[in-house]
Amino acid sequence: MKLPEPQVAVLNAASATEEQPIDRLAEETGLKPETATQAVFELRDDGLVDVTETESVEYELTEEGRAYVDAGLPEIRLYRAAVEAGAAEEPVQMGRVIGAAELDGPEVDIALANFGRKGYGEIDSGELAADGDADPESDPEAVALIALAGGEDPVDVDDEDLDQLVSRNLLERHERTVRSVTLTDAGVTALMEGVEAAETVDRLTPEMLTSGEWEDVEFTEYNVEADAPEVRGGKTHVLRQTAERVKDVLVGMGFQEMDGPHADADFWINDCLFMPQDHPARTHWDRFALDVPPIDDLPEDLVDRVESAHREGVGEDGDGYHSPWSEDFARAIALRGHTTSLSMRYLSGTQVGDLEPPQRFFSVEKVYRNDTLDATHLLEFFQIEGWVMAEDLSVRDLMGTFVEFYEQFGITDIQFKPHYNPYTEPSFELFGRHPTTGELIEIGNSGMFRDEVLEPLGVEHDVMAWGLALERLAMLTTGAEDIRDLHGTLADLDFLRGAEVTY
Repeated sequence: MKLPEPQVAVLNAASATEEQPIDRLAEETGLKPETATQAVFELRDDGLVDVTETESVEYELTEEGRAYVDAGLPEIRLYRAAVEAGAAEEPVQMGRVIGAAELDGPEVDIALANFGRKGYGEIDSGELAADGDADPESDPEAVALIALAGGEDPVDVDDEDLDQLVSRNLLERHERTVRSVTLTDAGVTALMEGVEAAETVDRLTPEMLTSGEWEDVEFTEYNVEADAPEVRGGKTHVLRQTAERVKDVLVGMGFQEMDGPHADADFWINDCLFMPQDHPARTHWDRFALDVPPIDDLPEDLVDRVESAHREGVGEDGDGYHSPWSEDFARAIALRGHTTSLSMRYLSGTQVGDLEPPQRFFSVEKVYRNDTLDATHLLEFFQIEGWVMAEDLSVRDLMGTFVEFYEQFGITDIQFKPHYNPYTEPSFELFGRHPTTGELIEIGNSGMFRDEVLEPLGVEHDVMAWGLALERLAMLTTGAEDIRDLHGTLADLDFLRGAEVTY
């Protein structure tokens, strides 16, 4: 019997009494795994071997997982630091505990996200309370991670713990089909009678065509069932896709894009918005202050007008806040908590000069807030900022803009709720219905800028404005139920690979 050389090699290496994985046969014969696989299926089709398939799951610690085996999980380090700081008796400042726990960069978000989930304590308004009865030594995820690092069989580890470690990117799960080969009686008979290698070729070349050699050679059959390595090409992140789609829609609606600094003076971030300096949102609970020199190049006349609006109000009926106002605080630098700081720069004429109505501007930029992490909140996220300056604008114009905007994403169930903002009146929040859970989730805030905002800026026309959440729009279009699945240290990579953006 004459067979292609790879088939002869596999047939000689196979056993009639012992199942052998194709990988082992490839190693013994010196064939490439894909060549050995093809030979096995061709022999099976000829009845010379039997092939059995079993599913195999293997786990491998990631670099981050190996680091936590030595250093400990971030949430456990945070808990121990909290207990040492006395948080088991009374709440302590979160920043103090984070510093004591020596958490760096992404570890802070990871620790805060898992601290409450595991019942180690609670985080509220920037303070952390620890449960003194918690037992970090028996933390199932930490125990499982150490066991796997020590070579323990994953079968002995709870499936739920394995799934959690995989979702946290501390473990990599490798699932594959193991195909094992045994000789059939016909295969044994063929070997006993003698098998010779026949010369075969796996591709047709120009030289074979011109020489006529193709008429005399035997071509290897193409096996569509052969294993092939998984190839994952690069892909634009779902949030970037959504952001680009938002920009396309708003430009199509006649808007121009704004840009500006992430770190800015509190003057642009809050003071121009008629936010009192003693407002809770301007304390360290919500604000990321930077230890850098204050800004010097603020328009002095604008600073005076804004201070007057805060102290005395605007117009005959204006009364101001009668609360402390410090120019030093206004010049202090912080990470912007909203991109409305860009709107203030543009409306004041500081960024691009005086603007004559009608004008439409937008931005899709990152903002930073000291929020508590949960399924709909992150410490940093993207805001869709927008405003329109024109004559005789009304809330109906604002609502109509949202209806038109969200229809471009297939979202038609938009609901509005009256709301209070220091800088807009009237104001309202927007809610959209989640396609999977059916729940209404807040997707934005909006309103008409007050005279106390516009008059100091020198704007004499109506301005309607909004701040929408890009991540929550992506949740509505992709079906993600947790904002942390979209980006951050806990992002679901499988979800991101398959997520589609609605156009």
